Amino acid sequence: MGRLTVPGGAEPRGTVRAPPSKSATHRHLILGALSEGASTIRRPLICDDTEATLESLARMGAEAQRTRGAIRIAAGGDPPPGGDLDCRESGTTLRLLTPVCGTIVGPTTLTGGPSLSRRPVGLLIDALRQLHVDAESAGGYPPVTVRGEGRVPGGSATVRGDVSSQFVSALLMVAPLAERKTEIEVTTPLESKPYVRMTMDAMRLHGVEAQASADMGRFTAPPAGYRPADVEVEGDWSSAAPLLAAGALGGDVEVKGLNPQSSQADRAILGVLEDMGAELRVGGDGARAAESSLSATSVDLSDCPDLFPIVSALATAARGVSSLSGLRRLKLKESDRLQAMMQGLGRMGADLRLEGERLLIRGGGLKGAEVDPQGDHRIAMAFAALATVAEGPTVIRDAGCVSKSYPGFWEDMAKLGVGT
Repeated sequence: MGRLTVPGGAEPRGTVRAPPSKSATHRHLILGALSEGASTIRRPLICDDTEATLESLARMGAEAQRTRGAIRIAAGGDPPPGGDLDCRESGTTLRLLTPVCGTIVGPTTLTGGPSLSRRPVGLLIDALRQLHVDAESAGGYPPVTVRGEGRVPGGSATVRGDVSSQFVSALLMVAPLAERKTEIEVTTPLESKPYVRMTMDAMRLHGVEAQASADMGRFTAPPAGYRPADVEVEGDWSSAAPLLAAGALGGDVEVKGLNPQSSQADRAILGVLEDMGAELRVGGDGARAAESSLSATSVDLSDCPDLFPIVSALATAARGVSSLSGLRRLKLKESDRLQAMMQGLGRMGADLRLEGERLLIRGGGLKGAEVDPQGDHRIAMAFAALATVAEGPTVIRDAGCVSKSYPGFWEDMAKLGVGT
């Protein structure tokens, strides 16, 4: 899908079901493939990123059977010698599977697309070496090569927590497979803590209880095999956020299939909408947002950087000046999210000012424009929601990039009455 036009003045109304969580799907697929027996993952998300994980696990020897609404996955006996894994543009696939490659005999090279080649992985490689795994990268970036010996010795490793929480999650997930107890020390305050909690929750469902200090600065996991599990993947708050935002901006949208008590980081969209004065109802298995007069907000997005595109979009339609902080890691995503959003919002007439690592946005006066999400799924969805309250149509380039996490996004927007 190339360019797509969203008419201004649309009033999205109706009910849709949130797609399954991408982050949880990755974790359960990998832990299922590492378990001693077959696991059943019900209602997994099937998208570009999770397909990359499935294909990579298959090349590592896992056996997966797809049935209606579920994937049954098992280790499949002795893994084949190392080879090449194409992670496409999935940073989660690359980072979570890199330590697992230490359990394979022989060299495995993890590669990917152009965007993935710009995503840092050097700190993870350094931590793996501390656990006596032979690994290297191209100057701290993909491709990554792991020369596995069929085992991970384990021990102690340090890693920074302010670049990607996936480094901690990746090390934690392989720790139970190590020959001795593994301890991970985070040397800077850990950002995106909810994603690591999600990892620990998934490990618990597969029979392993990882331990964390109160400040999540130190983690331990005992040597223990994973047990197979039968799990259902909950709805994705990251994907629900632009739908709820569209309702709050100028319609009435209910998103079902969500867990209001979820540990997902992007459940924080509820607090953002509430703080901005949105008419919001949460309960049962979902949330509903209706057209509201939104007010400016001040929010730190350190723990939920994926919300930046939709929160910045909401701020441009709110009264007053919003302040968004915790933006330092945005340039390490699928695109430089800060630059891409500022460029697109500027084209739509937004009043923006960047002060260090804080973005100030004065709401009001939006007009339709042609915007480029720069291949970033979250940005494309954010502009789709914002376009509904702009004056005149908005053209979104490369609209098909939403397939990275939400292949049915445009179909669901059509169900809500947003014609394209």
